Amino acid sequence: MAVTEALVAFSNEPRNVVVTVLCCTIAMMIRKRVKKSRGLPLPPGPKGNWLFGYPIPKAFAYRHFEELTKEYGPMFTIRQGFKNVIVIGRMQAAIDIMEKEGAALVDRPTSISAGETLSGGMRMLLTPAGERFKKMRRALHSHLQPKVVQSYGPVLMKNARQHIMDIAEDPSQHQEHAKRYSASVVMYLAYGKTPTGPDDPDIAAVNRCLTRLGVTIRPGVWKVDLYPWLRYVPGYLDELKEGHREELTLFKTQLGLVKRAVERGEEVGNSFGKYLLDRQAELELSDDETAYLAGSMFGAGSDTTASAISVAVMAAACYPEVQKRVQEELDQVVGTERAPTFDDEHSLPQTMAFVLETMRWRPVTAGGFPHKATKDLVWREYVIPKGTTVMGNVWAVGRDPEYFPDPEAFNPQRWLTDDGKLKEDMKSYPFGFGRRVCPGQHMATASIFLNTALTQWAFTIKADPSAPIDTLAFTESANAHPQPFKAIFEPRSAKTLEGVRELMEDYGL
Repeated sequence: MAVTEALVAFSNEPRNVVVTVLCCTIAMMIRKRVKKSRGLPLPPGPKGNWLFGYPIPKAFAYRHFEELTKEYGPMFTIRQGFKNVIVIGRMQAAIDIMEKEGAALVDRPTSISAGETLSGGMRMLLTPAGERFKKMRRALHSHLQPKVVQSYGPVLMKNARQHIMDIAEDPSQHQEHAKRYSASVVMYLAYGKTPTGPDDPDIAAVNRCLTRLGVTIRPGVWKVDLYPWLRYVPGYLDELKEGHREELTLFKTQLGLVKRAVERGEEVGNSFGKYLLDRQAELELSDDETAYLAGSMFGAGSDTTASAISVAVMAAACYPEVQKRVQEELDQVVGTERAPTFDDEHSLPQTMAFVLETMRWRPVTAGGFPHKATKDLVWREYVIPKGTTVMGNVWAVGRDPEYFPDPEAFNPQRWLTDDGKLKEDMKSYPFGFGRRVCPGQHMATASIFLNTALTQWAFTIKADPSAPIDTLAFTESANAHPQPFKAIFEPRSAKTLEGVRELMEDYGL
């Protein structure tokens, strides 16, 4: 009653009428958002500010959400501005909602900052469901299916050879070597070209774009996604508009080089860019869409793979007994006279279990990306109303104690049966959920497996006693990278680091 009287008194001042109307409108919108559907409530969640909602930490929100999962249950609701966000944080909820209801969650919520402005609506990661998404997805799937990935084995092996030789040359820069490996592989896959070196300006330009995207896409960083009217404030989005111009110019330039080489009759590698140019009319892609699709593949693939390879190094250094199991398997299957290859994958379940555990333990896209419900979804006694944003918190799902006992422990054995085979029913979601799962997952997994097998075959990786590794020290971007850490690479396949380099001379050639 007191609040009502205050509002009436406040509205008696003509100059405050607009503010009064705005407050009433906001209250009505909030009430509409929290209204029950089908007689069922929203999942419970923390209370927030009556106007702005619940404050999401700008850094490591996924870790904070894990604590909220422990408090409120497998899924919880937070309000952001006028919108509800439902966060999924446990395995069964992820299976039942994100997977089984995948068709109803294929859409993305409107992203004015990262999606529409920075990406021009053309980055597939953020593209809403519809014709553009379907044709881009179709193009990527046709080029990244497992059979096609197999054909790129020689490219991955050639660059993995250089990766091991780089580590032997300068172990202190192992994270930079991982970045060089992944950038070289994905640049070839995207454009059929090889970088000029670790300081290649094209790679530097892509990394600038990735850094900008990683910062922009974090929840709550750009308030325009909560209050769309901010897009009309002069100058507010200029930084992102300039970023889009830089991205588009870079992607069109790279694809243009491929196109001109083809027109000159030069031999061009079997790249994704060439594939798109050959089938552009069939795929019904505009020039800008074609350029962005190839460019986004290069950017996303390079960023995530490099991080995952470094996580595998971190795990080996921090868990020597686990590393020893992998090396015993490598000795038994591969021996010391040759290095492991793709042909050994099915004979190295312990090594693959190590890789799967790295992706669960420290997932690169730990917070996941938002989905949008296109119909009411009911789970147990709760409802997810149509139009609601749904987040699958990869970090929390991978820490479900019911599925992963002692979840913070690094334990690859959880992925293996008693007779040492990979469990076929174990699930993990480092590449996303449902129909928005990353189409490059097979290529990324192949890269991480090959480099993990090679590094632990060639070296024994140890932590530096003078510089303890903080296994939670990661960048704050959407695709998290380990902060720089020291690791000691003792030669194992040969007596010296130079000997390792000699062993790798002919690998993959």
